[in-house]
Amino acid sequence: VQLVESGGGSVERGGSLRLSCAASGHTFGRFCKAWFRQRPGRAREGVACIDRFGGFYYADSVKGRFTISSDKARNILYLQMNSLKPEDTALYYCASVSTSATRCLLQPSSWYEDWGRGTQVTVS
Repeated sequence: VQLVESGGGSVERGGSLRLSCAASGHTFGRFCKAWFRQRPGRAREGVACIDRFGGFYYADSVKGRFTISSDKARNILYLQMNSLKPEDTALYYCASVSTSATRCLLQPSSWYEDWGRGTQVTVS
């Protein structure tokens, strides 16, 4: 299983970015998928996740600003980030886990088995 993130960059406050995570080696449809981030000096935190039934969940800090989605045909996970704030500056990772659970989790990060290497988002 390989996950590769892209789409990070530097934007000004209030700007938008769309992150992508391309998966290979498995079919995304059977997995819970998530976006995590790690801000400087802080623990990795769950931002958004989508379960195998299409249900999605968000951290309170990003609700109303971020949208998670997936393209099952292309095996790509997205994170649309709008109204970005400096506190959103972080290294963003995508993650997945094969599970029979009926919903995904934002914590703990150890629940997820597969991880990408991350893409940097900087908001000034």
